[in-house]
Amino acid sequence: MAGNQDQITIVGGGIAGLVAAISCAEEGRKVFLHEATGKLGGRGRGADGPYIAHHGPHALYGDGAFYRWLAKQKLLPKLARPNPATAVVRIDGQMTRLPLPLIAAALRLRGKAPVDVDYRTWATERAGEQAAQAAIGFVSLPTYHHDPGELSAAFCHERFHRLVFHSTRVRYVVGGWSVLIAGLAERARDLGVEIHTGSRVTELPAPPVILALPLSAARALLPDRDLKSTGTRTALLDIAIKKKGRSPRLVFDLTERLYLTRITGPDPSLAPVGEDLIQAAAGLRPEESIDQATARIESVFDAAFPGWRTRETWRRRSLAENSSGAIDPPGSSWRDRPAIDQGDGIYLAGDQVAAEGLLGEVSYNSALRAAKQITR
Repeated sequence: MAGNQDQITIVGGGIAGLVAAISCAEEGRKVFLHEATGKLGGRGRGADGPYIAHHGPHALYGDGAFYRWLAKQKLLPKLARPNPATAVVRIDGQMTRLPLPLIAAALRLRGKAPVDVDYRTWATERAGEQAAQAAIGFVSLPTYHHDPGELSAAFCHERFHRLVFHSTRVRYVVGGWSVLIAGLAERARDLGVEIHTGSRVTELPAPPVILALPLSAARALLPDRDLKSTGTRTALLDIAIKKKGRSPRLVFDLTERLYLTRITGPDPSLAPVGEDLIQAAAGLRPEESIDQATARIESVFDAAFPGWRTRETWRRRSLAENSSGAIDPPGSSWRDRPAIDQGDGIYLAGDQVAAEGLLGEVSYNSALRAAKQITR
């Protein structure tokens, strides 16, 4: 049954829900936002101090639509710009700052990649096996996938191009993403949005409604809809260590297809004075346990941060399942993901629905589209 068309209900208080709430309220609609937990932000929430870690590494991309929207809304928080010179690449156990196979891939992988061919086949034909393997390892960063070579060439190539040629536009939110979330929430409340935390929705509200939720949670409210997710299983490991000498800010292991980010490099406030906080992510291989993935990550720690085991002060480990953004297999694109407009006044928003963008940008783009369609 349709509800009041001047009132919009949003379920989910992450980035998608808050962006949708702001956009709908700017169109003069009365908006009610429900967040099941006691804290807004979804996967953008940071851990309570003194170690402010997130659900995996978080960054803003200065060439993306979400960044431009935040700037237009005057909601950009204080940002830190990482130093590219502090990033290193590891290939076959060797650390280097000038990985020749990756440079070769960047030079040879030009032009438009096909949707219906896997990335390994396309990259190998264009750049050769060695360069293709380096590119595949590099794309594990923006996909959280254990083997991006299996995915659509178009999907991977877009991410490879963004990171290789626009890496200088990466920005980190000083103080963690909770600062960004707080700004979005304040803006929503100023526009009259009623935000209810600790408010778990167990039945579909009367439309119009935006479900800014993981697809697994949306399926519970829409049991008759076919909402297939195309996510990954990712091991996340956060470790704090006492500082000692100079350390790399970012480590790409192109062979193990995982990466470490010393997030206290650009933002020392994320850990106590004298300590570094390092976040790691590795896509789980088929049949691989989180313990085995953790061992792989720790082996890269051994190479990048010698003696770290005796300096460890804190750690947190978690497994992210279908919550690190969508992936597109060969023959599919973002347009083939679950539609934003589900009909009957029901809309979806989040990082696994039919919207373009890199990682969290999908949440923003889908939220903005849902808001425009629902208020049109």
